[in-house]
Amino acid sequence: MRLERRTSTTARLVLLNIALVLGLMAAAGSVLIAQAGAPVGPSWLAMLNGAFGSKLAITETLTRATPLIFTGLACAIAFRSRLWNIGAEGQLYAGALAVAALGSGVIQAPGYVLIPLVMLAAALAGAAMLMGPALLKRYMNVDDVVTTLLLNFIMALFVSIMVQGPMRDPLSMGWPQTLHVLDEATLDKLVTQSRLHTGLLLALALSVVLALVESRSVFGLQRRAVGLNPEAARFAGIPATRVLVWTTVVSGGLAGLAGAVEVMGMRGYVTGDLSPGFGYTGVIVAMLAQLHPLGVPVAALLVASVFVGADAMSRMFNVPSFIADVMVSLSLLSMLAGSFFLSYRIRR
Repeated sequence: MRLERRTSTTARLVLLNIALVLGLMAAAGSVLIAQAGAPVGPSWLAMLNGAFGSKLAITETLTRATPLIFTGLACAIAFRSRLWNIGAEGQLYAGALAVAALGSGVIQAPGYVLIPLVMLAAALAGAAMLMGPALLKRYMNVDDVVTTLLLNFIMALFVSIMVQGPMRDPLSMGWPQTLHVLDEATLDKLVTQSRLHTGLLLALALSVVLALVESRSVFGLQRRAVGLNPEAARFAGIPATRVLVWTTVVSGGLAGLAGAVEVMGMRGYVTGDLSPGFGYTGVIVAMLAQLHPLGVPVAALLVASVFVGADAMSRMFNVPSFIADVMVSLSLLSMLAGSFFLSYRIRR
């Protein structure tokens, strides 16, 4: 037997792969729920109800999905050009610190000026964090997986220094945090008496824009060519370095925006636990979406519903909420395996 690359992939195979992923996720969840001593059927109903059973549940799921859309897009854009950005978590915190630094009173301006300004600063901060690893990969062949991953830990330490030192709110009596951002730098709520904010609309709009850029622009074509074969792209006259730099700006900027909307739409300040792993989960979201910008919001909603629903199930049946982490991780592994067989077939 031998492996043979497929010349094309049918919609039937793609749907079969998605069904396989969802089936394995459900099977793993059922086994873990049963092992925890909870009734499987009612537990799944509690999870579904916790994620979509009320207006509050739906808004919480969408709120959880919002930063995942940004980090999922950041990873998808980078991965398509073979820039393995595993540092979205650190880039998220860089964007959050930029918002806290500029939006807490340093700049006095109306909201229609201040909000775009601090968001731009957050995007630039995220892009700057990714630029170093990207250039090291381009010119010195340094492994970008290692450099971007290690920068997450460096940024975590830097955030800890900032919130306990120069940027600490002197009036905070509990957990160290930065100053609150001004009301003019706060995102509006989409639904009253909920945490859902307009950052969701920005995330969805960027998904559409990036999908159009990928499919309808010269830059999108160049990025796909560089991702498929960098050497061949350079031989064909495509400016691979310039494409890499712009990919870095877009990917890091999107991760920085994830931190921006979390601060501006949710907490209003930065703490060391601002993100429960949105940057790392963005890798899973991107892979579940098959690196397609329009698939990222769907994948983010799926992952967010699992996490929010698992919290509700845990409260009702005392089931450990880490079941959600296992389910999402298994979905990534099964998607990777399925993607392999979407690209190759077994011949005898």
